[in-house]
Amino acid sequence: MRRLFSAALFILIVSHSATAQHSGIGVGLILGEPTGISVKNWLNSGHSLNGAAAWSFVDTGALHVHIDYVFHNFDLIKPEVGKMALYYGLGGRLKLTTDSRLGIRVPVGLNYMLQDNPLDLFLELVPMLDLVPATSFTINAAIGIRYFF
Repeated sequence: MRRLFSAALFILIVSHSATAQHSGIGVGLILGEPTGISVKNWLNSGHSLNGAAAWSFVDTGALHVHIDYVFHNFDLIKPEVGKMALYYGLGGRLKLTTDSRLGIRVPVGLNYMLQDNPLDLFLELVPMLDLVPATSFTINAAIGIRYFF
């Protein structure tokens, strides 16, 4: 199964060329806290909606869904190949457990976009303030990869 997935991913990468991922929708994996499916929808060349449907391993484990409005700054880091952005934003999350939680997210991260390739890589730290059912502060951290269509 792993070889089949690797072969399919390789074929997708080779068969599609993109100069930058400043448009379209990207779908991939987010690994860390939480772990699951990541989606990014570019609104324009500097703003996007990022979201995930994932599993949180904190406490007893639960479904975690979030969406963030994100700003990208491409001027701070200039790699020789590809593009890199510092991103930051504001969003919300819903964690479905016996005491479901609703909170505010403030994602901060790095997003690297491969040159001539439809993949991007990201690393993020996300301070969160849960508001319902009680106020509590936590931090999520994750890495991920997305394929852009």
